[in-house]
Amino acid sequence: MISGPLAIRLRTAGLLAAGLTIAACGTGGAGQHPAASTGTAGARATATPALGGSARPGSGASAAAAAAQQAQPPGAHQSGTQQSAAQPSAAQPGAARPLAGKTVGIDPGHNGGNAGDPSYINQLIWNGRAYETCDTTGTQSDSGYTEARFNFNVASYLAADLRHDGARVVLSRHTNGGVGPCVNRRAQILNRAHSSVAIDIHADGGPAWGRGFTVLEPIADGPNNRVIRSSVRFGSDVRAALLKDTGMPRSNYYGHDGVIFRDDLAGLNLTTVPKILIETGNMRNATDARLLETSRFQKRVARAFTAAIVMFLTGR
Repeated sequence: MISGPLAIRLRTAGLLAAGLTIAACGTGGAGQHPAASTGTAGARATATPALGGSARPGSGASAAAAAAQQAQPPGAHQSGTQQSAAQPSAAQPGAARPLAGKTVGIDPGHNGGNAGDPSYINQLIWNGRAYETCDTTGTQSDSGYTEARFNFNVASYLAADLRHDGARVVLSRHTNGGVGPCVNRRAQILNRAHSSVAIDIHADGGPAWGRGFTVLEPIADGPNNRVIRSSVRFGSDVRAALLKDTGMPRSNYYGHDGVIFRDDLAGLNLTTVPKILIETGNMRNATDARLLETSRFQKRVARAFTAAIVMFLTGR
């Protein structure tokens, strides 16, 4: 979900009473959908250690413990404090590595422990145009399956597929049991890695009747001026791949024809590399949620993102 202070009524009145911001959709730090669904959550993953970033240390211990039950994606396992990536898809023997020499940035929106530290995720950060909250908890399905878990699972599958194709992968967080980092810090992590392309992974928390995905594109505001056209081209590749490979339709409630331009999200406003944010489906819709919660669909989404990235970077 997009980050923003828009709180929604899930079943967690206790969280709201504690001062938590619960976003209706999954893109961090941005606010609500213009004239659409109930808002999104900002980026809140743990920063890549090699770049000096990290999730909030020691925060949200109780929430992190609970989140740990949802932290591990299918096919991944714990190793110390980090999880190994999911196994890559099978490939033909001797197949070329089309992404050799490329760096891809992945930001799995939110974090599983965000609910445990409202004072941290509710702090205000500058998103390039205005102040927004550091992050939100993200949304969840009616069954309680969290957006943070979905985002992390897809990111893990995607990272494995990209590495299999020869790419260097930089993630904004490596577990689903931490807090943060803030959405502006996430953008810095992927920028400083000199990513060839980057993707912010989310799921929305829109109206229960609405279905489908939306590609969020940046609007020029200074730092991102040089990557607007390339980001739009990458967004077109992502849109085509999702339609071809996943069966998820274009959104019927948000954006136009599966695309919307946003100027209120730190991840898009502050990027210096080609980037889009994807609301992969609507977790508040029963049909979309049944897909989003399964590892089979998550792997299909990851493969679609891989195909889009290969197309964008190599033309094939």
